[in-house]
This record gives sequence, C-alpha cells and structure tokens, in this order.
Amino acid sequence: MNDKLENKIIITPDIKAIIFDCDGTLVDSMPTHMKAWEYAFNHFNTKYDEEFIFSFKGMMDADIVKIYNKTFGTVLDPDKVISMKSEYFLKNLPLVKPIKPVVDVAELYYHKLPLSVVSGSTKDIVFAELDYAGITRLFDPIITAADPFAPKPDPEIFLAAASQMKVEPESCIVLEDGDAGLEGAVRAGMKTLDVRTILT
Repeated sequence: MNDKLENKIIITPDIKAIIFDCDGTLVDSMPTHMKAWEYAFNHFNTKYDEEFIFSFKGMMDADIVKIYNKTFGTVLDPDKVISMKSEYFLKNLPLVKPIKPVVDVAELYYHKLPLSVVSGSTKDIVFAELDYAGITRLFDPIITAADPFAPKPDPEIFLAAASQMKVEPESCIVLEDGDAGLEGAVRAGMKTLDVRTILT
C-alpha cells in the first residue's frame, strides 16, 4: 500500500462525517477473503470462479452466493458457505493488515468528525478485523450484514449511517474500494472517494 495515500485524501470543510468501507479500504483483507471463498467452495465440491466472486466485492456474502447459484446453476446453501468461509477467514486473521494511510485519516479525524464503518461483510468478521487492527474505538456506528438495512449497492445502508451520526447525507464522504459501495453512496447523495484510484 502507498504510504503517501493520506496526502491524496482531502477532507474539505463542507464534510461533516466520514464513512469508511472495511475490507480493502481500512484493512488489506481481500486476498484472505478470496482464499476463504475458495476454501468454502472446495469444501462443497463446487467450482470456484475467483474473478466472478471478486467482481461483487462489497456486497453481502449471502447475496454473492445467490448470484453465483443463479449464474452457474449451482445449489449452494448461502448460510453454510458463509459459515465455512468465516471459519477459514477467522483462523487466518493474522494475515489481515491495516491499510495505514486510510487508518491514519480515521485517527486524524477521531473526535473531530463523526466516523462510521459500512460493510457488507458479516458482523463477526468486521469486528474481528477492526479489533485486530486496534481501531474499533474510532467508529460509531459500525454497520454490517447483520443490520436490518438494504445492502450495497442500495443507498439505505449509507443513509442509515448518516442518520445514526446525525449528519445530512450530502455532508458525508464515503471512502470505498468497491463498485457496489460507490454506487450506493452516490445514490445516497454522498460524496465519494474511490481509494483504488489513488493507490499506485
């Protein structure tokens, strides 16, 4: 990851709150997630298509399994796949590292602006990642797949974060690395920063 990233993240004075994605934005976890997907698919003797799965990053795991079933004609049980994936991921949590420049932005604005996390991952994984990185304390709320909001790319999950932070959507900026999350944030009327565009 580029240690100069923080120099490219500009929080303008009109921004009153920052919303962070978790996987691929705050923590460098996508390689471990992909290995966990592969492990789960292999366990259920199902062909694993990494490129296809990766293209839906940011969406809820259960929705990805449903899309996979519909696309490839498989009959995977989303709950069982997610359980197996989570088991592998949590056992390999030490492979996940914080993306320091983005975390530095959160640290910088802690107690200055409301900060939240909006993730399509399961609650146990999101909190495990944030706890392992030592940054859970920075964010309130932390919204995950366990919460009763329509997931990315629906704007509802982002609007829920803004509401809980008591900030108007147009005063929020969303830091994301996934197309689904960026779409949802734009639909919510929020400013966005695709961290992929500033990683070199």
